[in-house]
Amino acid sequence: MTEAVPSFFVYGEPDRPLDVGFLHVETVMARRNVHLGEVSAHRHARMAQITFWTSGHGAYFIEDRRLDFLAPTVSFVPSGVVHGFSVEPATSDAIVLSIADSALVPMRRQTILPLDAPLLITDRSDDEGWRRLSQVMDQIASEYRDNRPGADQILLALTAVALTEIARLRPDQTVDGPSESGLLASEFRRLVDLHFRDNWPVDRYVSTLGTTPHLLGRACEQSFGKSVKAFINERRLLEAKRLLQFTIRPLEDIAYEIGFKDAAYFSRFFKLKAGMSPSEWRADHSGAASR
Repeated sequence: MTEAVPSFFVYGEPDRPLDVGFLHVETVMARRNVHLGEVSAHRHARMAQITFWTSGHGAYFIEDRRLDFLAPTVSFVPSGVVHGFSVEPATSDAIVLSIADSALVPMRRQTILPLDAPLLITDRSDDEGWRRLSQVMDQIASEYRDNRPGADQILLALTAVALTEIARLRPDQTVDGPSESGLLASEFRRLVDLHFRDNWPVDRYVSTLGTTPHLLGRACEQSFGKSVKAFINERRLLEAKRLLQFTIRPLEDIAYEIGFKDAAYFSRFFKLKAGMSPSEWRADHSGAASR
């Protein structure tokens, strides 16, 4: 456990500003000497990642969940999501495609995969789907490595294809593109990520998004299954859980970090939402933070 969940550029490298449209491709085992198959909890502040496991097996850690997997497996992790994994380095490898948030913005209209929530797909029943995804990811790796003329444009197009192939592997995924309501929900999520610590009232989100309370409420319910206020509170609760699980900061600091001026009120809020006090939750989840 550390003072804060680290934010990396790629694993082991300090965070840094990204060029608009930035993409990065490498294999997990290209950094074997850094992690030895044990990638501890971290996040990427400005980019999402596709990780396509081509061999091996292990355990993924996404926020406070542990997910066992066996290749082929693919994950999509949006920016800001705490994640890590544990694998056997001698037998495991994956292609990792890192995508700047700025590059994802135009892709929202080019793919059917929701880009605001993490997912991990291990179901191997669709052999043809996995074959197509493998071909696309191999082509992405080849284009990135060879860097021939036009590679930047091809890589962005291929990334949108890869995201859609991932969506097709989900049995519950529709084939429709994102609706206007879905796009509004995505923008709302982005604003909540930026301002949940600032205690913005709902009407400020409404005015910033140029919408109405009714439309925002409907978009939030359709996309997240929650009211606007419930979604904001869930984001604050998630950040509290991150800080409790992955840092050693005292409760007073965590309360202030997520917008509470009073630690006692934060504790009441947390217990109401999580069913136990912050201290109890930290004790129950402290083991996963050391992985």
